[in-house]
Order: sequence, then structure tokens, then C-alpha cells
Amino acid sequence: MPPDLLSLPTLVLNRNWTPLQTTTSREAICLVSKGSAKIVDPETYLIHDLDSWSLFSRQNEDDNQVIRSLYLALLPPEVIVLHDYSGRGAVRRGVSFSKRNILRRDGFVCQYCGGKQAASDLTVDHVLPRSRGGGTTWENCVAACYSCNSKKGCRTPREAGMELRSRPARPARLALWEAEETPSRQSWERFVSRP
Repeated sequence: MPPDLLSLPTLVLNRNWTPLQTTTSREAICLVSKGSAKIVDPETYLIHDLDSWSLFSRQNEDDNQVIRSLYLALLPPEVIVLHDYSGRGAVRRGVSFSKRNILRRDGFVCQYCGGKQAASDLTVDHVLPRSRGGGTTWENCVAACYSCNSKKGCRTPREAGMELRSRPARPARLALWEAEETPSRQSWERFVSRP
């Protein structure tokens, strides 16, 4: 089994079949084994526990795409549905403020020089520096490369002779969903509605 099969993305639905988030195949299988979720066949919408999914997987297996254990052979689940959680889905829910979500909102692009970077090569810059009363908010934080952040220092962009590429704002949940680095699967289109 290729080691990356356990890292493949799985769509998580709440009990009302509303998209919540993505997780890894490993975590999805753990949720199913604990009885917290079931696997959804994205073609037929049938739901499976581990035993029935193993039987389905054996009938449709491709040796290079099966996760094997002593007793089970499982195709990596593409979609799971939670038993008890009926909270709001990812499309409607507010976005939590975090460095990762700032970088995702800005497309992993420095908002000063326009360079696309890996997450590890970016930092969060306060447009109005905290030392001058700027808050840590969606409207005052942007992705910046270390070079631009250092150049700007404790000044405003205008004082540093730098220009913002876009005005920072609170993102819509759907915008972040579409900007995720996790590759979406074609089968998810049936579950993720777009306005």
C-alpha cells in the first residue's frame, strides 16, 4: 500500500449531509471505527460501516489503491457522514481567525510584492502596526513574505512606500473552502453546493 493513501482527503458531512470540512482518510477511518461516522458511497449514496465497506472494497479493489490491515481491505473513503453532529456546514459557518486562514484568504501570495510562497515562507503582517493601535483582525492582517514584512517594519504601508495588492476583509466561508490546498475530489461536487 502506498503510504499516501492514508493522507488522501475525505469530505466530512454532518448528519444532515451538509459539508463541514475535509480530513484525511486515516482520520475518517478512525471516526468510522469508533462509530462516530459512516462511509458514503458517492455514486449510490449508500452508507457503510467498516465491514460493509471492506466487502465493497474487495469487490472493487485496485491493488495499488487499497488500505490493508489484518482483517480489512479498504478503499480510501471519499466521503463520510457523522452520526450525531448536526452543526452548520462549512459553507454557512463563520471563518475562524488564524494565520493559516489569513494565508488561505490571500492565496499564499505576499500582499506587498505579489510573490506566491509556501506557507512556511509567509508571515502575517499588521497593516496598521499593533504598536500603533492596530488590531489583530481580518481587516488589519495580511499575508506577507519575510522580506516585505521586515522592510515595512513598524510603519504603515504608505510610510514604508509599499502598496497593498488588495484590501483585507473577512472572507466568506465558501471562498476559503474553494481556496483550500487540499485537492477536492470530483465526487464531492454532489455534496458541496455552490451558490
